[in-house]
Amino acid sequence: MTGTAEAETDQLPLPYRRDPRCPFDPDPEMTRLRAEQPISKVRINSGDIWLVTRFDDSRRVLADARFSSQLTPLGVVLPAPENRTLAEELKDQQPGTFIECDPPEHTRLRDMIAGEFTKARMRKLKPLIGVTLDELLTAMENAGPPVDLVSAFALPFPSRVIRHLLGVPDGFGFDFAALTKVMTDVMTPLEALIPARDALRAGMRELVRTNRRNPGDNVLGRVITEHGRGVTDEELVGIGNLLLVAGHETTANMLGIGTLALLRHPAQLQLLRDHAELTADAVEELVRYVSIPHHGEIRTATEDVTVNGTLIRRGEQVLVSIPSANRDEARFPRPDVLDITRPRRTHLAYGHGVHYCVGVPLARLEMQAAFPALLRRFPGLRLAVPFDEVEYRRSNVTYGVHSLPVTW
Repeated sequence: MTGTAEAETDQLPLPYRRDPRCPFDPDPEMTRLRAEQPISKVRINSGDIWLVTRFDDSRRVLADARFSSQLTPLGVVLPAPENRTLAEELKDQQPGTFIECDPPEHTRLRDMIAGEFTKARMRKLKPLIGVTLDELLTAMENAGPPVDLVSAFALPFPSRVIRHLLGVPDGFGFDFAALTKVMTDVMTPLEALIPARDALRAGMRELVRTNRRNPGDNVLGRVITEHGRGVTDEELVGIGNLLLVAGHETTANMLGIGTLALLRHPAQLQLLRDHAELTADAVEELVRYVSIPHHGEIRTATEDVTVNGTLIRRGEQVLVSIPSANRDEARFPRPDVLDITRPRRTHLAYGHGVHYCVGVPLARLEMQAAFPALLRRFPGLRLAVPFDEVEYRRSNVTYGVHSLPVTW
């Protein structure tokens, strides 16, 4: 790792840090905390927050209804602005963003789109996924090496799929990937964050209005047809953007940094390429091993709660470290080893409890198709730059690589 990267890492709050010796691993401090102080206070910019590092404790917090997901004025994750305070700005919550709600409101909103991710819906998507993969891989092949795997493959693949699901028409001036990148960077100043947020909302608002006039054969259109005025336009904006952002951001970053992890573990890459029956297990192991969500949603205790002997008082905030929980030695034997033959065990990369990611079936379908297709098309795939020159999305809520130059 370069000195610049080390300095950048040192400036980040602990939950966003990775091991300077291995970019796939959590910061070594997480290992110490799991052993000595599994639930401890950490400083994140302008506030203190409880950090949970063990698997069992994390799962309990994520499943405990006494820890609210309702968005509250935090002032702890994003840098405080000079003028309007972050607390004031965060009060402007977008209706429909159900990951920031508690039941029963969370249940009402989530149930509106849960049917979009059934096994039957996923089967219908397989032809689109196959065609999209073939088009992107053929374009890569025709362009010739080297190419940036992120811009040529990892990002456009899930972006096209989620555009299709939400009925975003071709040529629609809505660069949601660029806006998402700005919004998910915890070091983005407020003067850049708010315009990006507002632009994302404005684009989705236009799609909602179009579907309200003439419901299309897409997620928004079907929700409108089924629920009518039982769902407001602004709730649809929140639902749509949540699906749009999460539907491409997570899979795109997993495909990029997941491929890098395989390239750094050639024996595992060969196993996956040569044994299709390992694909599902390989995807789950990659998701666990890299753990691209640095943490779950910030939770607020609605009453005094004791977790593993630690008293968390009413009103205090709690953050679960997903990478640390997924490397817990008490849960996963040899947790720091990438092993796609590992017997499958539940991990927390998709969350847990009522906020377990609704789009997991889609993410699994995409990754289980994309990784084998990429490795079959380019059996000689390798990095086109030294490993130490790869740049990482260290300050983004979703970890990954900015680019991944590859050749074959």
